[in-house]
Amino acid sequence: MSPVSARLPEFPWDRLAPYAGKADAHPDGRVDLSVGTPVDPTPEVVRRALSAAADWPGYPTAHGTLRLRTAASGWLDRALGVTVDPAAILPGIGSKELVAGLPQLFGLGAGDRVVYPSPAYPTYEIGALLAGAEPVPASAELLLDPDRIDPAGVLLLWLNSPGNPHGLVLPAEALRRLVDWARSIGAVVVSDECYLTLGWDGTEPVSVLHPSVCGERADGVLALHSLSKRSNLAGYRAAFLAGDRALIAELLAIRRHSGMMVPGPIQDAMVAALDDDEHAVAQKELYRARRSVLRAALERAGFRIDHSEAGLYLWASRQVEGAPEDCWSTLEHLAGLGILAAPGEFYGPGGEHHVRLALTATDERIQAAAHRLSV
Repeated sequence: MSPVSARLPEFPWDRLAPYAGKADAHPDGRVDLSVGTPVDPTPEVVRRALSAAADWPGYPTAHGTLRLRTAASGWLDRALGVTVDPAAILPGIGSKELVAGLPQLFGLGAGDRVVYPSPAYPTYEIGALLAGAEPVPASAELLLDPDRIDPAGVLLLWLNSPGNPHGLVLPAEALRRLVDWARSIGAVVVSDECYLTLGWDGTEPVSVLHPSVCGERADGVLALHSLSKRSNLAGYRAAFLAGDRALIAELLAIRRHSGMMVPGPIQDAMVAALDDDEHAVAQKELYRARRSVLRAALERAGFRIDHSEAGLYLWASRQVEGAPEDCWSTLEHLAGLGILAAPGEFYGPGGEHHVRLALTATDERIQAAAHRLSV
C-alpha cells in the first residue's frame, strides 16, 4: 500500500523559501503578508477566562459544554440572524482540522466527489484527497449556475463566502441556488464562514444557515465558524460547526469514539470570546484601517484589486503593459521590495495572475509596505 502522502501535492508554503530569503535581505527587514495569521493581542477577557479555567483535571466532552454551545447559539443569532439549537452545534479543534477531516468523517472514498470553489483555500482539495475521494474545483461562474456542475458522485459541496483568497461574496440568492441544487442530488453543503463578519464598504455577507438561503430548515447544511480571525485565537484552535442536527449527531458519534475533543480550558475561553462583541468590533476597525492603507498603496503602484469586498486579504494583480503578469513574477517583484505575498497559483485554477496580501500585520509593517510600494 502506498503511503497517504503520495496522494498529496507538495506543501505549497515550502515554495516560498527563496522569496522569503530575498525579502529578508531588505535593509528594514521583511514585511510578511503571505499568511493570514493574527498578530494583535488575544483579548484580555479571553485570557482571563483561560486562566480561570486552568484547573480542569477531568476529560472534556466531544460535544462541548452546554455553556459553549449556548454562547455559540447566542452569537449566531446576535451577529448573523441565524437560529440554531445548542444541540446542533459541535466544537472543533480549529477549522482546518474540520476542513481536512470532514470528507473522511462523512465516510467518503473512492468514486465519491467533493466540489469546492476555485480558486480556494487548498485544504478543501487536501481533505478530499485524504479521504480517497475526487476533488472537483468549481469556478465562480459554475457556482453561480450550479446546474452546469456534473452531479455524478457528488456527496459534499464546500462553500466559502467571503472567499479565501479573493474575498468574493456570494449573494443570498446564489447561495440558495447552491443549497437547492445540493439538496436535489443528496449532497451535504458545508459553508466555511470564518470571514463572514469581515465585510467592507457596505458589503454584508450572509450565512448559509440564514432563512433567506436555506429556508426554515437546515437539512443537509452545515456552517463552519472559527474564532481565529474574529478574536485572535488562532493559537487556541477554536472553531465550531452548526446546522443540521442529524449531521451534527452523526459527527459527534464518530468524534466521541475517536477522542476528538476541544480542551476544556479552551472551551471556557471560547465562551468568553463569543459573549464579548466589543473586542471583535475593535479588531475589525484595525483591519479596516490597514486595508485602506495597503489598498491605496497597491493601486498607486499599478496593481489592480479584484473582489476583496470582504475578508482579510487583497487579491491583487500587477499590470504590466496593460496585462496582468504571472503571479511568480509579481512575487519576485514584491520580494525585491522586502514584501512577501502568497502566489495565486497556490489556490488553484484562476489564481495564476494574482497574489494574495494579508491584512494581518502590525500597523507599522503595513505602513512599511505602503512606503516601499511608493518608492
